Amino acid sequence: MIMLEMNINNVAIVHKHDSIHAEEVAKKTAQLLQKRGCVIYTVSPFSVENGVTLNQINELNDKELDLAVAVGGDGTTLKIVRALSNSVPVFGIKGGGMRGILATIDEEEIGSGIEKIFSNSFHLEKRMRIYASMDGMRSAPALNEILIGKATVTHTPTFTIKFKEDELEQRMDGVIISTPTGSTGHSYSAGGPVLYEELDVLLLTPVNSINRMPSLIFPDEPIEIRNNFESRIVVDGQEVFETKPEVNIKVARYEHDAIFMRFKTKGLRQLAKLGF
Repeated sequence: MIMLEMNINNVAIVHKHDSIHAEEVAKKTAQLLQKRGCVIYTVSPFSVENGVTLNQINELNDKELDLAVAVGGDGTTLKIVRALSNSVPVFGIKGGGMRGILATIDEEEIGSGIEKIFSNSFHLEKRMRIYASMDGMRSAPALNEILIGKATVTHTPTFTIKFKEDELEQRMDGVIISTPTGSTGHSYSAGGPVLYEELDVLLLTPVNSINRMPSLIFPDEPIEIRNNFESRIVVDGQEVFETKPEVNIKVARYEHDAIFMRFKTKGLRQLAKLGF
């Protein structure tokens, strides 16, 4: 947890795609921030009066942003966190999305939330990100997880998992490598445990392992995965890549953590939002 004072001048706002309601919430947020003297950056086709509209979300990395606002559900938050290559603080507003586990406030709290931001009544929460690399290619950073699964339904492949000098082989449909943040996502639905969100570890959860392999928790050091058939790599459920058989896929911690702006200190925030 980081406590500090910030000057908020340049703010990016991204909302849930194809949601009129989320767009309205985003415009209201932009107006309140502009009254505070902020320059607002948006991504086409969304725009606001007197704001700066960019063509692609990755162009946000070329701007000296002080804050990035995600309006919608968790998919919108994952999208902006994946697009930001650096550690710009992210502020999530639940509006127009099905779930807002990663959000800081609901849309009804926008006015009071912005007041807290500009009175420096917040703290910054670090969350680790991971990425996959193979054959000279590197994925965008994932906040939740990277799924390495079989690309066809006709075979049950053998996955080789290597950590440092140790290797193990298992026949299964795939593996999910998740961060503590992602332990309440795809990994949890596959039977994995829930981790304390600020741990510096990686969680490996097997998918349909023939020998009922358990989940494994590793230090946040690179893990290498091979599959004797083609693999499909899915980053935070939103970006997909395919590889040839026996390609070495490395999953490692990304060099810049995600940063979230929060008003309350909670260690099991996501578990509480799931209703436990």
